[in-house]
Amino acid sequence: MIQSAASSSGIELSVVDSQDPNEIERGLATFGREPNSGVIVASDASAVAHRKLIISLFTRYRLPNVYAQRYYQVDGGLASYGPDAIELFKHAAEYVDRILNGAKPSELPVQAPTKYELVVNLKAAKALGLEIPTSLLTTADEVIE
Repeated sequence: MIQSAASSSGIELSVVDSQDPNEIERGLATFGREPNSGVIVASDASAVAHRKLIISLFTRYRLPNVYAQRYYQVDGGLASYGPDAIELFKHAAEYVDRILNGAKPSELPVQAPTKYELVVNLKAAKALGLEIPTSLLTTADEVIE
């Protein structure tokens, strides 16, 4: 989905494998030399495991960065926009309850997230030399200072 959106917008997409810390550093160092670069971090276990390294490299190479989960901003990431994890867990608990009370899993409707949250870390923005527009800050669900 990101690839098709990037190509239709005329944006060049580069992928950095997040399984090997040395490869992460090499890839981001190369990417950081490109003008007008930014990074979207995919949601995978390896990126989560290496998130502190990844965030520190973004700061070192002054790469704006966006995530789908809020916990990256707590560790120093710039911004996230994604489903509210608490809402997802509530819906999962409701499904478990329905199944334990006799509902057949195959008969339960598929549900997509309905609540998304935008989190912005102003300290990370300052470290990257970015000024976040007031209009974005006023629409954010949380601003970390």
